[in-house]
Amino acid sequence: MPGAQAVLRTVPPVSATSEATSPAVPDRGPPYATLEDLIGCDALILGSPTRFGNMAAPLKYFLDGTSGLWLPGKLAGKPAAAFTSASTQHGGQESTLLSMMLPLIHHGMLFVGIPFTEAALNETTSGGTPYGASHLAQESGVPELTGHETKLARVLGRRVAEIAAKLA
Repeated sequence: MPGAQAVLRTVPPVSATSEATSPAVPDRGPPYATLEDLIGCDALILGSPTRFGNMAAPLKYFLDGTSGLWLPGKLAGKPAAAFTSASTQHGGQESTLLSMMLPLIHHGMLFVGIPFTEAALNETTSGGTPYGASHLAQESGVPELTGHETKLARVLGRRVAEIAAKLA
């Protein structure tokens, strides 16, 4: 969408070893997300692989550390959305999206989904839900999105950007 700019961030891994720490900057990929990134964004789209119908532990750990933004309402009123991927058709994509939605709603963010007016949502046999974009990677770990998955991801991104622009 014209005027919108995506800023990619990641979260550090979680370790079972309490002494383990991650470097301040990852060796490759986007930089780690900070609370300042959340405060500074006009909208937020979270993504996580599906882990037993839930978001992955590193994202949950990061979100658990945002309570300092919650009480003063630093994220309230901002549009937010979520996306996920799983290796099986019934791997918990929708419950993963719901698990990401909950902390965003607690922050007072405006959760944006995909309406059934999007034809691809009714036609897809792979990923895509009204709760957010998703990808069915199959057990072989297929990295390519299907045409419907791509369309629904773009629709969701555009909806979030349009709502952010209207609220600005």
